[in-house]
Amino acid sequence: MNDSKISVRYSRAIFQSAVEKKNLDKVYQDMIFISEICRTPETKEFLQSPIISPSKKQAIFHKMFDGNIEKITLSLIDLTVKNGRESFIPAIARNFIHETKKYRGITESVLTTAVKVDDEVKKQITTLISDIFKTTVELKETVDPEIIGGFILQIDDNYIDASIKNKLRKIKKELIGSVVSLQ
Repeated sequence: MNDSKISVRYSRAIFQSAVEKKNLDKVYQDMIFISEICRTPETKEFLQSPIISPSKKQAIFHKMFDGNIEKITLSLIDLTVKNGRESFIPAIARNFIHETKKYRGITESVLTTAVKVDDEVKKQITTLISDIFKTTVELKETVDPEIIGGFILQIDDNYIDASIKNKLRKIKKELIGSVVSLQ
């Protein structure tokens, strides 16, 4: 089965269960917590390790999380370990977070610029996206000096690349194309 299908199915199952049990806020916080823990190299190595037995992994998870996360979240972790799919836990958490934001009407957007943008510009962009998409916007900002200037804006699956780097790439492609056609 496709890796993304696995994580989507598990995350949808726990999402639906959390909504039914009116426990979405707590499980959402659990998933953020798990997502942060899974970013550490030690946790990544632990999740991928074929040497550690499933029962040992389950015991370690229980020591790490017992009392800190909801029972439904811990049962999801137990299920993934039992099925040998613990390596998908970070993706399951990421999908769950995304699904919860979508359910709450929050649109994740990423603004990439060559230099840091001031708060007034971010506010204008957030308002513009909110008005167009009729949603609450969660804007994340990244700085990438390699784009030279302009911006790249990603709103869910929509992608606007108005960077200088992209424009130079297009000009180069046109020039190469015209040189080839002249020969």
